[in-house]
Amino acid sequence: MAKAPIISPDNSTKKSTESDEPITIGKGRATPTRKEREAANRRPLVPVGKEARKEQRDRVAIERNKARLGLANGEEKYLPARDKGPQRKFVRDYIDARYSVGEIMLPLMVIVIVLSSVPALASIALFAIWGFVLLAVIDCFFVGHRIVRKLEAKHGKEHVERGLRWYAAMRALLIRPMRTPKSQVKRGSFPA
Repeated sequence: MAKAPIISPDNSTKKSTESDEPITIGKGRATPTRKEREAANRRPLVPVGKEARKEQRDRVAIERNKARLGLANGEEKYLPARDKGPQRKFVRDYIDARYSVGEIMLPLMVIVIVLSSVPALASIALFAIWGFVLLAVIDCFFVGHRIVRKLEAKHGKEHVERGLRWYAAMRALLIRPMRTPKSQVKRGSFPA
């Protein structure tokens, strides 16, 4: 329950007006109608005229080409979020500097498909492909472990990003021309 104000003789008859300025209520202008707001927001969705469309199409094509080349060359600005950062670059360079069993997998799969039409060689080809899959998994496990160990030595154990082993494995399983961003280092030149 709120306390009642104490009425004293000096404030009982006066109204408390701190300033003599009139108080404005509201925002001082009328609310615009929906029609007025829609008219203010209306603008063409596409450029007007053939020349403007051609200029915009050329501008977009130039930007797209620049982004494609930047992604292929590994420029940080154009990389997707999964490829950004110095640790991801280290992983890419490390994987690109070495030969891996996973690079042989795609050509081997094509050979197995061809050999599967010959009944005598089909079972041998099937066992060979499963053997290569097992070797590729083992290779990816060890290279991921080696990369994380090197990054822990370089950046500290608590600063190593999560998911680098998987990133390394996925890159190691691709043949070199299919990797994005493209390989920036030659074989054998491992990053420091």
